[in-house]
Amino acid sequence: MKKRFLTFMIAGLTAVSAVAAEAPGATKAIEDSLKLALPGMKPDSIKPSPISGLYEVMVGPKLFYVSGDGNYLIQGSLIDVKAKEDLTEPRVAEARMGALNKVGGNRMISFKPKITKHHAYVFTDIDCGYCRKLHSEIDQYGKEGIEISYLFFPRAGEGSDSWKKAISVWCSSDRNGALTKAKKGETVESKSCDNPVAEHYALGNAIGAQGTPMIVTEKGNVLPGYVPAKQLAKILETEASTNKSASR
Repeated sequence: MKKRFLTFMIAGLTAVSAVAAEAPGATKAIEDSLKLALPGMKPDSIKPSPISGLYEVMVGPKLFYVSGDGNYLIQGSLIDVKAKEDLTEPRVAEARMGALNKVGGNRMISFKPKITKHHAYVFTDIDCGYCRKLHSEIDQYGKEGIEISYLFFPRAGEGSDSWKKAISVWCSSDRNGALTKAKKGETVESKSCDNPVAEHYALGNAIGAQGTPMIVTEKGNVLPGYVPAKQLAKILETEASTNKSASR
């Protein structure tokens, strides 16, 4: 049977608050359907959604909804109309953090303050003007207690000058110093070694990077573009406070 793909926003559904019970064989049906329709796609998890007969399928930092028979795939936001709540974004934010944690801090370049209050991840292009502006203020982020962990996202793609510079920075004996030097437009010695540039770039694309810098907060929310240190600190404080309130 030809698979049918639908992309839309679900709204006005009376069953949205009820957690669906998993139908026998649904997981296998979904896996088999995805193998045929989207070769190479391997779900990280398949769980019942709040709508009976519909399942959440997580693939890296992306979330899809798939019918229990595997015939329909829905890409979009699931909205609880009565509560006026987006049920999809929190799950996607969680998945983004899972993907970042999978990369690991040892595969990023981090600038740590004396006392870390918050953590932000920044997808960066060495030659991007606003990326350079952000990095020129790295001490200001540090004063706000924000640890910045960089991932490379050379916008021109593999083989570009920015890509090669990213590899040279990573392969330097002093990565932090080399990155700062490169951000100033200074020449970094050309080097090659095992590096995470392709992995960073693929993750940035999966998350939906449209440009750089792209900031991902410690709760997995995306902030496109340059955000000044004090403003970012306020966002992270608000995010943390909201999270604490929700957990009570």
